[in-house]
Amino acid sequence: MLEGRSTVGRMTDRIYHVQGMTCGHCVQAVTAELTAVDGVAGVAVDLESGAVTVSGDGFTDEAVAAAVEEAGYELAP
Repeated sequence: MLEGRSTVGRMTDRIYHVQGMTCGHCVQAVTAELTAVDGVAGVAVDLESGAVTVSGDGFTDEAVAAAVEEAGYELAP
């Protein structure tokens, strides 16, 4: 699920792996749900690898997992 974490000031980048994304619509759905999470400032999705980088301050892994599930996908174990 969570691959890496780096902190610059108060901003945190966390990398997650999302299962089941296959197209641009998948990317848009995941991005839309994640950007609605409190504390998320940015989202970058690599469709090929399934890696999703979430940037911000104060968001939780649980909130990210819930947003990904709301979009219809799952975080990789």
